[in-house]
Amino acid sequence: MPPEERFVCRFAAEPPQGPLPYGRWAETLQAEFLAACLKIDAEGEDLGEAGELAYYPDRTWSGRTYVPVTARSTTGFELYGYVSFWPGNEHDEPSDFYGWADFTDVTADDHPEWRMDLTEEVVGGWRGEQGKVAAMTLVWGRPLIDGGAIVTAELARLTVDQCAIGDERFTLLAPDAYREDYLEIALYDAKGNQLARESLYEDDGED
Repeated sequence: MPPEERFVCRFAAEPPQGPLPYGRWAETLQAEFLAACLKIDAEGEDLGEAGELAYYPDRTWSGRTYVPVTARSTTGFELYGYVSFWPGNEHDEPSDFYGWADFTDVTADDHPEWRMDLTEEVVGGWRGEQGKVAAMTLVWGRPLIDGGAIVTAELARLTVDQCAIGDERFTLLAPDAYREDYLEIALYDAKGNQLARESLYEDDGED
């Protein structure tokens, strides 16, 4: 096979390793996320209290596992973020927890034209050729149209990560903003037909 034109990491994160959190594990993650919510700079807004938490599939990269979370607040904002931790092994329990959270008033309820509800946050970097650095970006969300089976993250139309949709949710962890290329998220049905494609950037003319 010929050399690759773009030397960039692909499928760097482990696929989801377990079901969505429930029981005591969900309670542990909830405590970490709610603690992170208390540290949000609300910019003068009344964020209210978090409602029921929605968890998204876990992804593990560079030794840490990330579980994204969203919740609607009692004042109508969406709280979003993730809990990360060292996953441990058969002899050790998960440890070194870290929660991060933020808020937005831009929600899918107010945008019926959306085909996917996406949230992203940079969690690290990957150094490539000539010192160029890709932003390793956690992307989570849900499809807003029927028929979706799998979601991919594509950099210059090169698939760099993918995740099967489970319980109408998905999580990706992929390189972004590398060599002037930026991520697009694509939704496919079970036969591989593209149903939607979204850029993470609002000002680039993409849908």
